[in-house]
Amino acid sequence: MGFGIGDLFWIFLLLTSLQPLWQKRQIEYRRLRALQEFQQERKSRVILLIHRQESLSFLGIPISRYITIEDSEQILRAIRLTPQDVPIDLILHTPGGLVLATEQIARALIRHQAKVTVFVPHYAMSGGTMLAIASDEIIMDANAVLGPVDPQLGNYPAASILKVVEDKPISEIDDQTLIMADLSRKAIQQVQRFVRTLLKDSIPKQKVLPENIESIIEALTTGRVTHDYPITIEEATEMGLPVTVGLPHSIYDLMDLYPQPQGGRPSVQYIPMPYNDRRPILPTPKGRPLEEPNQMT
Repeated sequence: MGFGIGDLFWIFLLLTSLQPLWQKRQIEYRRLRALQEFQQERKSRVILLIHRQESLSFLGIPISRYITIEDSEQILRAIRLTPQDVPIDLILHTPGGLVLATEQIARALIRHQAKVTVFVPHYAMSGGTMLAIASDEIIMDANAVLGPVDPQLGNYPAASILKVVEDKPISEIDDQTLIMADLSRKAIQQVQRFVRTLLKDSIPKQKVLPENIESIIEALTTGRVTHDYPITIEEATEMGLPVTVGLPHSIYDLMDLYPQPQGGRPSVQYIPMPYNDRRPILPTPKGRPLEEPNQMT
């Protein structure tokens, strides 16, 4: 039985519609292979926190991706599945995000007993920087940057709101601004207290010298520069942060497998099974690896 022109057209249409799905599954498979190879090479738990956002938009409106509660849930689970004697490698590419989610991840990192290394191939701003200083070692590309962690209230830096109160007579300031100033003062104090906790936790590991702690807090949290100010490796080193230059080439290979997204996908990825589990990874319809049935976590 032969095929007519109409039949060939529908076959062509079906193959064309299946091609993007096939390509997506292929790149997902390559990601998992690269992730697993890097994890075996490092003998560590490797976690990716990647927020590709520069070209993502909906109806022409840019959509920003950042550290969310969902991200913290996934990362906390990955840390929980990692034995305390197994190092953690966190690959960061993020503009920052929610303070609550960031602090949850940071606390989990400093509580992990084995070494925690953060890799920054391009940028880890704001909350990303907070996660970096929660690690035992920060390894960056020579051109990668960190950023200040001063809190933002809505669209305004907390430090700038306080500046208004300092520069104007109180009789000329409306109640809403005064309330915002009170919240700003509390937000800065809270962030400073938490950053101090992270830095002091590192002292037994000789990561940050005690005499540098207050100057680092001053530089990162007080809003003396804009929130998007790029802190280069040279400036971070001068500040006293323990930064090492030189990423493994496999980090760049992994980043190549995370191009600008054409649609939704999870921003946090790891192999979701206990670290030393060697059972095969099974793909799911959504492209996420699936644990074999009856696996205990």
